[in-house]
Amino acid sequence: MALTKNQKRLRIKSRIRKVVSGTEARPRLAVFRSNKEIYAQIVDDVTGKTIIAASSRDKDISSAKGTKSEIATLVGKSIAEKALKAGVETISFDRGGYQYHGRVQSLAEGAREGGLKF
Repeated sequence: MALTKNQKRLRIKSRIRKVVSGTEARPRLAVFRSNKEIYAQIVDDVTGKTIIAASSRDKDISSAKGTKSEIATLVGKSIAEKALKAGVETISFDRGGYQYHGRVQSLAEGAREGGLKF
């Protein structure tokens, strides 16, 4: 039986997570994309804690107008700003099984513009 789209994504995600993990020195920027929203969080996998989170549902971002890709760029800039305040400069990017294209790419570029290195 053929796999569903979500099952394929989860299989790819597990393959990525074998390689990409976050440490205290270089935490992981994890991305989740739903049909309407986009979420990003910076995670330290050693302790299992989320350090910083941002999403398109945040008050300052949800009031912004624009396409979903433009909003994803704002989320990337927001998480970069919060990360720099928390002392995180370098991260490893976890695309979560999604293609590095569209909203996921916009979020990554926004984080780079905000000052994160990956």
